Amino acid sequence: MSSFRNLLCFVIAANMLAILPLYAFQSTDLLPEHSFTDGIEGPAVNKAGELFAVNFKEQGTIGKIDVNGNGSVFLTLPEGSIGNGIRFDKDQNMFVADYAGHKVYRIKNGSETAEVWAENSAMNQPNDLAISDAGFIYLSDPNWSENTGNIWMVTPSGEVRLLEADMGTTNGIEVSPDGALLYVNESVQRKVWKYNILKDGTLSNKSLFYSFEDFGMDGMRCDIKGNLYITRYDKGTVAMLSPKGILIKEISLQGKKPSNIAFGGKDGRDGYVTMADRGSVEVIRVAHPGSYYSKVH
Repeated sequence: MSSFRNLLCFVIAANMLAILPLYAFQSTDLLPEHSFTDGIEGPAVNKAGELFAVNFKEQGTIGKIDVNGNGSVFLTLPEGSIGNGIRFDKDQNMFVADYAGHKVYRIKNGSETAEVWAENSAMNQPNDLAISDAGFIYLSDPNWSENTGNIWMVTPSGEVRLLEADMGTTNGIEVSPDGALLYVNESVQRKVWKYNILKDGTLSNKSLFYSFEDFGMDGMRCDIKGNLYITRYDKGTVAMLSPKGILIKEISLQGKKPSNIAFGGKDGRDGYVTMADRGSVEVIRVAHPGSYYSKVH
């Protein structure tokens, strides 16, 4: 019976995708190549529709692309810090994972000053982050040299807690639209794990959500239907998985090294994909608005 339900879900999703216009999922460029360094990562869109990503022009910066597609340096992080993941909370405060300095910075809504929100020297290199509606921050923490990784949590008061150690190379991380689940992928091992999120922010019921046979993974985001979009590093695609863990589609990109994805645009259906090999952002159109977009509009 479960196999039949999965097949039915796939057929419904496939039929829904089939009615989209021909231009859907085709990648276009938002910015000229090499507007960012090859460290471009962490795309995040605020309520005003502005897109932010790390390492605009040079390492250690955070770039801003306005609604007209114009890029500029939003701020420069303190010396020794290099950003990776970026997220906004419900109050439009920006949080940035600093992989070089083992920190999480907060830039308050309306400010252009980065203040240390959380730090722990035991972290390998805080990579990507996700924020629950309750204000818990989840951090992936890979150790690339040993192909291992951890998951950390930062409470709403700024307390840092280790949730799980000795995983594979934890990288992309995302909270489901209803706030009930956390997804974490392991790039080298090519596995995506699913957890239940408890009221205190901790995790339980770890299970394998999906496993790829080739190529790596990087950032992930959900749309409002719970579909999970995963950037396939070195393959040059974005994989779309249903909430049941079924691969619905792989969207081809122009470059080969997508590092992350975020949703925005006028209707939340523009997928902004940061491209490490091109130092730029490609845009794909998808069927549903992004999960975060729907929460702030």
